[in-house]
Amino acid sequence: MNLAMWGQALRIIPRLSKPEWDKLDAVSKWLIATRAAVLIMTFISAAIAGIFAFRAGQFNIVSWLLLAIGLVMSHATNNLLNDLTDYRRGVDKDNYFRTQYGAQPLEQGLWSERDLLRYAAVTGVIALICGVYFVALRGWPAALLLGLGAIFVLFYTWPLKYIGLGEIAVIIVWGPLMVGGGYYVITGQWDWSVALASIAYALGPTTVIFGKHIDKHDPDKAKGIHTLPVIIGERAARGVAKAMFILQYALVVLLVVTGFFTPVMLLVLLAAVNLPRVWRTFNQPYPKEKPADFPAEAWPTYFAANAFFHNRTYGLIFIAALLIDSVLRVTGVM
Repeated sequence: MNLAMWGQALRIIPRLSKPEWDKLDAVSKWLIATRAAVLIMTFISAAIAGIFAFRAGQFNIVSWLLLAIGLVMSHATNNLLNDLTDYRRGVDKDNYFRTQYGAQPLEQGLWSERDLLRYAAVTGVIALICGVYFVALRGWPAALLLGLGAIFVLFYTWPLKYIGLGEIAVIIVWGPLMVGGGYYVITGQWDWSVALASIAYALGPTTVIFGKHIDKHDPDKAKGIHTLPVIIGERAARGVAKAMFILQYALVVLLVVTGFFTPVMLLVLLAAVNLPRVWRTFNQPYPKEKPADFPAEAWPTYFAANAFFHNRTYGLIFIAALLIDSVLRVTGVM
């Protein structure tokens, strides 16, 4: 057990040599291989779904825990299969972007394919068990949601990412599917207003993946991976990312004006204190060398790192504000 490494893996994606890797415990290897630092985005979606259920007076702790575990394990499985797919397709060869920002266990010889598949199987089975529970609880709508989730887990890396649909998939998954679907399996009710409100958060993870795809625009273009930034061009992609940052706040304001949210949700505007820094980043092309003031452990992710920094703050404030909003509604104060 290496608690220090667990903490590090939850903050960043560590880079390790084979001797260092071999000394790690199983949990540390799982956290690093699944890129656990980004799994927080999925947990936030699960938390938002739970708070909306509480807001509706139908929160169930068992259902919520199984939802959170199932979603996080699904995301972790997806990340493992991403590395396997790219490894088998030869994408990560020749010091490709993925191998520069963190450990790619297969490409770097840290794991065999059998090792990865064993971890992916355990992780995937846990996610599936949670999904089956909700199918038994809610019937065919939950089965539909489970099926859609499985499609995104299995086919995000290929072909969706290769044909410019990966970014769109992220909006759908982290918003209506995770939050709207999570709300449904907890409460037994589908709410289009919850699905719409979920997009205000889902745009955050989308800016992160958009930033990552801008970071590796040139390598992806050279390898024939047609992400949306590759299709529309780096400059246009930076503009789209900036528009998504603004839309995150605009949607919250709109939902306050329409009465779906109480004015308490305007607390998310506090996260805008980070926008000037992020805006300056996205105003300029990807730097050819690491800026002097940029943390070495985050490089070569640049746009993605800045988007993640903004999304982490936005997401945590969003959860806090939504919880206050929900308590005020449940207690009848507002």
